[in-house]
Amino acid sequence: MPYDRNKPYNNLPLLPPDDKNVVTIEVLKALNNANKALAELKGLAGKLPNQSMLVNTIALREAKASTEIENIFTTEDELYKSLTVNSYVNGNAKEVLRYREALWRGYTEIVNNGNFTIDSLIKIYQEIQNVNDGVRPPQTETVIKKRGSGLLSGEVIYTPPRGKKIINEKLDNLIEYINDDNKYDYDPLIKLAISHYQFEAIHPFRDGNGRVGRILSILLMVQKKLLDTPILYLSAYIIQRKDDYYIFLNEVTSRRQWKNWIIYMLNAVEETSIYTINKIEEIDRLFDRTLKLVEDKLPHIRKEVVEKLFEQPYTSPKRLLDKNLKSLNTAKKYLVQMEELGILVPEKIGKEIVYLNIDLYNLLSET
Repeated sequence: MPYDRNKPYNNLPLLPPDDKNVVTIEVLKALNNANKALAELKGLAGKLPNQSMLVNTIALREAKASTEIENIFTTEDELYKSLTVNSYVNGNAKEVLRYREALWRGYTEIVNNGNFTIDSLIKIYQEIQNVNDGVRPPQTETVIKKRGSGLLSGEVIYTPPRGKKIINEKLDNLIEYINDDNKYDYDPLIKLAISHYQFEAIHPFRDGNGRVGRILSILLMVQKKLLDTPILYLSAYIIQRKDDYYIFLNEVTSRRQWKNWIIYMLNAVEETSIYTINKIEEIDRLFDRTLKLVEDKLPHIRKEVVEKLFEQPYTSPKRLLDKNLKSLNTAKKYLVQMEELGILVPEKIGKEIVYLNIDLYNLLSET
């Protein structure tokens, strides 16, 4: 049957797609480049003494960029402050932080269980949207409309499948395709591109499908052992090339043209890997310089305290406390001493004094 954008796409083809539409010379070249960059990123991240320094900051940047795609805007400064002082959290920052929590919830499930399930996708969706429902019911007449302010703004560009049974059948097929590497023996990054399209085409939830789909892509790389932790953030690439993203998605839907879409996603993985490699190296060099300064001038402050300054830009005395540092007054003294060295800048948020690692903040704010 020909595709009609105004009718539910209940005959959305199941996976896998025909190989002749997927495996081309151009795709294989892009695949090789993406796998090479991703392997370098995994190796470099594995050498970090404390990966939480990177995971927290990268995950937050992904959360911010992913929600920006949905036109939910907040500044990085607001986000970092929200992580440090709970009373500072505003509406948009809450949305971004829920995305980050959803990412970690999905990551924990993949690490513990190894496979995706419909239930794991529903949990991610519920965390993002702060709701208790699941797959959208048939009375929810979801359609995708063209955004913007032009003449065609509001025009229907896609109508996803409708009906819980049909949606669950499509999801079951998608999840089997992702999980079963014997039956569906594809390179994991090819699976990433194809499964991302399929999830967005199924559009199983009332809202938040884009964000759930981007988390699914990140977690797929963890599931397939391409990454140990979710440190690759694709959303900024999509923001910069949003028009192509929707054009190539539509090419698959309307003409089953996979090549441009797969190459787009492979290029996203390659370029984002290179960006993240550079960011890791910059953060690592800054950490080494900061640690050396502290060791020279403040030898009583342990390395673990300095590491905590790099988990996120703002630090409070409470965040320094652990089994080796139990005194809040000592934590405050350490922060003041590092302020005197020019490492930290104090800032008052409400009634609290927090300390900003200004050099880390500037590094993370660079595009």
